[in-house]
Amino acid sequence: MSSGYQAVMWNRRKYVYDGILLAAVALYLALFLLLGAWLAPPKTAPEWIDLGIRALGTCAFLMLTLILSIGPLARLDRRFLTLLYNRRHFGVLLFFVALAHASMMVMWFYVQDGLPGLAAELANWSAYAKFIGFPFKSLGIAALFILLLMAATSHDYWLALLTPPAWKALHMAVYPAYGLVILHVALGAVQDNRSPAIAAMLAASFVCVATLHLVAGWRERKRDRGMPPGGDGWLVVGPPDSIPDKGALIVAAPGGERIAVFRDGDEIGALTNLCAHQNGPIGEGRIIDGLVTCPWHGYQYRLKDGCAPPPFTERLATYRIRFRSGMIEVDPRPLAAGTPTAIRIGRP
Repeated sequence: MSSGYQAVMWNRRKYVYDGILLAAVALYLALFLLLGAWLAPPKTAPEWIDLGIRALGTCAFLMLTLILSIGPLARLDRRFLTLLYNRRHFGVLLFFVALAHASMMVMWFYVQDGLPGLAAELANWSAYAKFIGFPFKSLGIAALFILLLMAATSHDYWLALLTPPAWKALHMAVYPAYGLVILHVALGAVQDNRSPAIAAMLAASFVCVATLHLVAGWRERKRDRGMPPGGDGWLVVGPPDSIPDKGALIVAAPGGERIAVFRDGDEIGALTNLCAHQNGPIGEGRIIDGLVTCPWHGYQYRLKDGCAPPPFTERLATYRIRFRSGMIEVDPRPLAAGTPTAIRIGRP
């Protein structure tokens, strides 16, 4: 619903999700430290710190890979939508793990009185023109700064202040952050540690993320091209039963604007596919308790006019619907947000 709606804030499901997330991170770090100490027991404080650096660094990298995989996975299979709902919590935890990794790196230099050397490395401007010897730590710092901006603006207050389009554009910076992390590892850990495991982890992550996004994009390519309009400009959606009950079919106008056509029994309506909260894909949601519910964070709207029920004030643009020759058709020209357009169709 909105920032005042308890179901999209802290509830039992989110507590369980966060508990599992924290437990998984703690378990990974504990196993990494125990296994690393058993295989190659550290003998000095810097060696213990280095083990912690590697544990936190690999944990953060795997978390970032999973975060970037959740979006396309949810588009390919609705069972992953639960992870999508809580991705912001995942991202905030990622920032703190990455911050701990960076802090351990500073500590490693500190215990060896090497902080002046670290500063000199970062300020060695001529080294930035090299490939081997590039100050890779600067790439990690840049990625950490992006994650800081995203974590700091993860609350709905910033979403409302910045507006959904600007907020979403800011949080798309996770992809440049991922690129910086890839380079940070490739120019750092891969160069210092010749173990094939690190290079394999790096390659597997990149291939996984790229493949999932390409497959999800390929599946939506035809829909994004838009449907050819009829002689009067209306789009043919299909027979009523082709629209899943309590669900939607997503069609696109020739210009690519997505329209979510929902059916609730005999009532059919068309809304913009962009949720007023975070521009989430309304058409991938369901009708719950008579309200169209966004799959990302649970914002809800009436099917008949795209308005959130009182006391909430969010509204979605709607589209005219008609039933002609046994087919549902939609006018691709949007109406003002909150305009009633839903129709009821008779059953034989």
